Amino acid sequence: MRGLFEIFKQVFQAIWANKLRSFLTMFGIAWGVASLLLLVGLGEGFRSGQRRGLAELGTDVIMIFGGTIPALPEQHQGMIPYKLTLSDAQAVRAHAPYVRNATALINRGDLKEVSEYSSAGGPVMGVEQNFPEIRNLPIAEGRFFDADDEAQHRLLAVVGQKNNMLLFPGRPSVGSFFTIDGYRFQVIGVAKKIGRGNDSNDNQKVYIPLSTMLDLFPITGGNVPKDAITSIQYQPITPEQNETAKAEVHRIIGQRHGFDPSLADAFEEWDSIKSNRMVGVIFTAMDVFLGGVGIVTLMLGAVGIVNIMLVTVSERTKEIGLRKALGATHRSIMLQFFFEGLTLTGVSGIIGIAGAAVFMTVLGAALGGNEMGFDPPRLVPWSAAIAFGSLTLCGVVAGIYPARRAAMLEPVEALRKE
Repeated sequence: MRGLFEIFKQVFQAIWANKLRSFLTMFGIAWGVASLLLLVGLGEGFRSGQRRGLAELGTDVIMIFGGTIPALPEQHQGMIPYKLTLSDAQAVRAHAPYVRNATALINRGDLKEVSEYSSAGGPVMGVEQNFPEIRNLPIAEGRFFDADDEAQHRLLAVVGQKNNMLLFPGRPSVGSFFTIDGYRFQVIGVAKKIGRGNDSNDNQKVYIPLSTMLDLFPITGGNVPKDAITSIQYQPITPEQNETAKAEVHRIIGQRHGFDPSLADAFEEWDSIKSNRMVGVIFTAMDVFLGGVGIVTLMLGAVGIVNIMLVTVSERTKEIGLRKALGATHRSIMLQFFFEGLTLTGVSGIIGIAGAAVFMTVLGAALGGNEMGFDPPRLVPWSAAIAFGSLTLCGVVAGIYPARRAAMLEPVEALRKE
């Protein structure tokens, strides 16, 4: 134990004797470690930001819209459009066992909202009472629609945060009235802010019961059903069953509208689960690439340590010869230079990890609830593990070869060298 203590004492004395060189060498390793952690942390920040953006839309949401089908079977020319209907949504709820929840909605962007104070022109959404169960719509004040509101076709509205400020600037809105294309609605709720940054589309929406929407503002046009809707939005039983749930919904829609559900072009839809998986694949590839760049930077620092240790061995040839002539063993010489390289690598690596962690913590605190589409970089445990493993490998490589070279020197030859 005493011999090991003496070796470490000599190691730190040798490092301190060449302070500037040791500092520059350690800086290269610390920079490489910090670069690895920061690059991977940046990729993870983008990944978590994208996931958070999708989560603000809703949980495991699949949206399907009306599409086009061949005018005649087995033909792909003369396509005719079809509209989804409220009865389609009811059929999905009744006959799709892999769908845990579904809601119908109408989206109109051509209606005008006017209060006694101001006017606004955001989208008007006719939605069912279960809409917040599928889509993210937190309520800041008041309440959302209930079954009685839907059944009695009441003229009630929930307004988005931005429309609330536009229609009732600086005034209480819950319980107040405004008009939509001349029809008088009472505000029963105000939604919280949704999304980040300048994306204010969801915050400009006005929500009214779907039954009221079908009465007052239905979708019109040639051969459009009376209960036509814009979209059916639903959730599978589990995220892994999204393709099975989509196949069931396609089958029901195809049967009800008289076309082959295997026609992929007949459906317009968006699957947030599939999009989330694609985002995961993209950012995993980004993590691998950025991590690879960081490891290359780290390896360059390790090469620098090997080089410095070889220079150290060359400079201290006479010292090594003298120590061996006085009885130092191959093992003690090798351990001293091995631990010197390992210490340079280990201390600089710890500094790099700590510096990266502090920088990312400070950056996260500075950005706080940032309004950007990504999160601040964060320390990822697996990247820290890779950095630690790489450091261990670098330290061993940087220590063993120069140490072995020093230990193999013959005392007489070493003492004769100038």
